[in-house]
Amino acid sequence: MLIALCAGAVFGFSGAIAGDVRAEHREDAPKAPASLPWEQARLFAEVYERIKREYVDEVDDKELMEKAIRGMVAALDPHSAYLDTDEFEEIRLSTMGSYPGVGIEVVAEEAGVKILRPIEGSPAEQAGLLAGDIIVSIDNKDVGADQAGAIAQLRGPSGSSVKLSVRREGSADPLDFTLRRAKVDVRSVTHTTLDPGFGYVRITSFSETTADDVARAVAALKRDNPKGLHGLVLDLRNNPGGVLEAGVAVADAFLNDGIIVTADGRTPDARFRMDATPGDLIDGAELVVLVNGGSASASEIVAGALKDHNRAELIGHKTYGKGSVQTVMPLAQGGAIKLTTSRYYTPSGVSIHGKGIIPDLVADTPEQAPADLRVAGGKPNLPLAARDHEVQLALDTLKARDIVPGRVAAKTDGPTTLATK
Repeated sequence: MLIALCAGAVFGFSGAIAGDVRAEHREDAPKAPASLPWEQARLFAEVYERIKREYVDEVDDKELMEKAIRGMVAALDPHSAYLDTDEFEEIRLSTMGSYPGVGIEVVAEEAGVKILRPIEGSPAEQAGLLAGDIIVSIDNKDVGADQAGAIAQLRGPSGSSVKLSVRREGSADPLDFTLRRAKVDVRSVTHTTLDPGFGYVRITSFSETTADDVARAVAALKRDNPKGLHGLVLDLRNNPGGVLEAGVAVADAFLNDGIIVTADGRTPDARFRMDATPGDLIDGAELVVLVNGGSASASEIVAGALKDHNRAELIGHKTYGKGSVQTVMPLAQGGAIKLTTSRYYTPSGVSIHGKGIIPDLVADTPEQAPADLRVAGGKPNLPLAARDHEVQLALDTLKARDIVPGRVAAKTDGPTTLATK
């Protein structure tokens, strides 16, 4: 089952998480102070005792201390958080690219927990579950709108069975499915050919497998277009981010040299610079990147690097504006903290935090979610560009630029606003 990363979360690049969520204790890690200043310690103790003695409901010591820790970390900024054991496991699995489950992406709505899509090749797809199905019960237990509970119930060891009852539009009665859990490969990359010579790649999040998946997608597009790939649309809309190194690797895939991102923080591990290496997956073909307000963090690292190096033209809406890096640090007694450790900068030295990136071409229509590559439910299978106005705008832009081979984007004083209809 696919779970969404925290919006805009970037995990990586420090001793605590270098290419992996797990980390080992380091002997040179900073030691905690021996004691708090007595005034603060006394204040904490006084509040703690007041709650223990007078709060309307009894709270045990372990629960109260965990709430205190959670509140302390969360108060630092919107992106830092304390993670209990289950939350830490969610983060770990979401960055790995595979997990044991049934292979569905879900979202909580008023009507209940809805299936956004079954993952290709997963037990859910093979059983016939469809996008739009509402999960009524799991193993005969009602789900309601409890997304986290549904996720927990759907997880389990490979080979074990789980029964789902779903409500489907057009069906009077709930439909029952029995699925056998298996290892699910989560692919955050999809691709298609828009027109002969013009490809499309969408990245929905950045995990450990994303860079390899992008390379495979481009290779498939080249096979499908034997006369050559003249242009590519890279869709980062509604991509909240993910693993830092994955974002850097994707930017590197389309750059031959230059800075991709720099970062500054208090510790040596939090200060870094990452550069491109020779090699361009599409051999200098024209590139357009689609972004919107849901493009955050690692997506903004990719978009910022390609824009600053004049490698791509950005189209869509202003990005989210998250210019910080979080490191997931496991704790000795279980769980972890996701702590902001760096602020990052685009190759031009700009911080996009709280500002976002303004595209070169700003669409004048409201933001909409990217259209599904595959149309479910028997609807007419119209081409993607016909169902997604911004994809059509990107394709038109690529074709116009391809008229002059090797054309380099000209610097402008500001963005251009274009209609997508």
